[in-house]
Amino acid sequence: MQETQNKMLNKGLRDDEAIRIDNVLKTLCSLDFVPQPLTDDQKFDIENQLKEFGLNIESLVEYQNEELITLLVRRHLDFNHLEQFADFLMAFSKVANYNFENKALAVYQYIQRESNVFSFGINAKIASAKNK
Repeated sequence: MQETQNKMLNKGLRDDEAIRIDNVLKTLCSLDFVPQPLTDDQKFDIENQLKEFGLNIESLVEYQNEELITLLVRRHLDFNHLEQFADFLMAFSKVANYNFENKALAVYQYIQRESNVFSFGINAKIASAKNK
């Protein structure tokens, strides 16, 4: 009985974590990026969301691709979350002075390699990221 309660509690915590991650990613992906430097307010909004993953803009720039993926996986991002994060990186790359296409490409490739399901959508995103 105790074991069943623990499993249910763990599932509830995982569900709560997934909802929290979804909300952060929805906020990041809803931001509109234009090819000009970020305003202080935009930086604040982005930094505020990235801190939920233990990141900020500077650390996002500094992390090697593998380090970033390891961090995101440790932060409980599943393949769908990773894809959304890579989509954010691609959009964020439109901003002047930021280029995250290679990081996004590495995340897409990780998803394609590690998930047991081939995704034409991910494959198309990989091709698109390679052409940037």
